[in-house]
Amino acid sequence: MDAQEPQYITVGEGKGEREIAVLRDDGKGNMPGIFWLSGFKSDMAGTKAERLDEWAKSQGRPSTRFDYSGHGISKGAFTDGTISRWTEEALAVFERYCKEPTIVIGSSMGGWIALLLAIAHLKAVGRENSRIAGMVLIAPAPDFTEELMWKHEFSEDVKRKIMEEGRFERPSDYSDDPYIITRDLIEDGRNNLILNTDIETGCPVTILQGQRDEDVPWRHALRLAEALARDDVVLTLVKDGDHRLSREEDILRLIRAVENLTATEG
Repeated sequence: MDAQEPQYITVGEGKGEREIAVLRDDGKGNMPGIFWLSGFKSDMAGTKAERLDEWAKSQGRPSTRFDYSGHGISKGAFTDGTISRWTEEALAVFERYCKEPTIVIGSSMGGWIALLLAIAHLKAVGRENSRIAGMVLIAPAPDFTEELMWKHEFSEDVKRKIMEEGRFERPSDYSDDPYIITRDLIEDGRNNLILNTDIETGCPVTILQGQRDEDVPWRHALRLAEALARDDVVLTLVKDGDHRLSREEDILRLIRAVENLTATEG
């Protein structure tokens, strides 16, 4: 992580209270900002987040990123995390820091969080007053707990273990530590399913999806594009791209996508 010192904000109340680490750069002048939302078990010090922050600073644009509870340098236990809790944190950070028109960028699970954030923000302020100027989703994974894990990945034995014991240690391709999938995560995910609804973000949406993604199949992105029937959507399929889309050419493609959206606002 860079030398910038994180700020901590408190989200939630009582036993649900947790401290969330935020990195914010106000930029220079009146320019659209960017808001980064990481993936499942990822944090704001990842390659794409860092490169986007560097780009924003070079442009003088505001940049905001944070770690979900149980991730990175934020407080709390990962096993207490749910889609609702992480969305609550994203909303709290957005409302506190992103006062300017903002491009929301969500990677993998962050794509789901971004969509839930946009739905909640639009409901609260209306389309005309929305501060979300655009959205870039990288291998977006809305409904992944149900559609990708529960329905397609988990065996009956794994499902039984989750429901009876409350957790399952899922091996990770990206870390030596397993992903702990809790019953709360699965059950809460069902309260946040959006793919079978008409999703309205109130802004143009760009989706970047690798066709060699073994975690989020590219057809999942097609399904999302269909659900976004009320918004302008550009879907780019990267033929040799994997789930991370962190190669140099992938990052340059991401920056161009964000730049194109910010240019329409600037």
